[in-house]
Amino acid sequence: MHSVSLTLGPLQIPLWIPVTIFAAVMQTWRTGVQARLKGQLSAGAVSFARFLYAMPLEFLAFLILLGHFGPALFRHNHLEFWFYCLAGGLAQIFGTVFLVQSFHSRGLVAGTAYAKTEAAQLVILTTLFLGAQLPPAAVVGIFLALAGVLVLGAKGWDFLASSFWRGLGQPAARYGLAAALGFALTAIALRAASGEVDPGLPPLATGLWMLLVTNSLQTLLQGGYLVARKREQWRESLRGWRIAWPVGLLSALGSWAWFSAFALTQVALVRGLGQIDTLLVFLFGHHILKERLGRAEIVATLLIVIGALCIVAPDIGWRA
Repeated sequence: MHSVSLTLGPLQIPLWIPVTIFAAVMQTWRTGVQARLKGQLSAGAVSFARFLYAMPLEFLAFLILLGHFGPALFRHNHLEFWFYCLAGGLAQIFGTVFLVQSFHSRGLVAGTAYAKTEAAQLVILTTLFLGAQLPPAAVVGIFLALAGVLVLGAKGWDFLASSFWRGLGQPAARYGLAAALGFALTAIALRAASGEVDPGLPPLATGLWMLLVTNSLQTLLQGGYLVARKREQWRESLRGWRIAWPVGLLSALGSWAWFSAFALTQVALVRGLGQIDTLLVFLFGHHILKERLGRAEIVATLLIVIGALCIVAPDIGWRA
């Protein structure tokens, strides 16, 4: 695991923190663009556009990496590396399709809220099955942020009522929870892939190389499936390039940051801090769309902010 920090005055801030915040911003932007495509493109076409239209930027990045690092890119890429990238890529495809389906079922905020259980799922999966040891403050922070996300997703305290939990059987909830599991498995697989890369590569280069391999596999797999089984969605994704290409661009930038953060620290911490993207969606609605800010939303905002601080606090150092 790489240990890289930035110095900001007396503070030593681990690189994974600003990288994760950048990833959350890109994901928020991309998710908003995806939601606006509702009714214009099918869920499968939007999902494939995310991978297809990321390829030009990623190909340019590959040429830069190859020119700078040369054979070092391939030196440690054993079969395990390709397997983990493939597994992570497949899990992300399913997670993306389920997330878009949740938007179609109920809407952006509801789908995002259910999908944000990913961080809590990661805590359970990595501690119970992978032996990860997370700082207690970080675990508390992950669940505080999740509580804030649920308040925003339920637009109040409805998530404490039994009717909200009975709603877990609704399509939006099922798709959102399935998306969360898909993204959780993606994070675990790509964290494992980062351990199979040349340790001499900088973490941002490691994240970019994993993105190139994973997204190429995703484009081939999902593109091949659409051509063979759902050709109309394939044509739809090509015809809609004018409205779909921003999804690919933002996806490439966001995934690069996510994958780099996975190489820097434990995935539960990365995805736990990444829950701030729900707060960003809400703040966008409040400041840009002039939506009303109620008492529950204020409490939810505080929960997410306090949760994020609990997650990052154990890793931030202080220089005397």
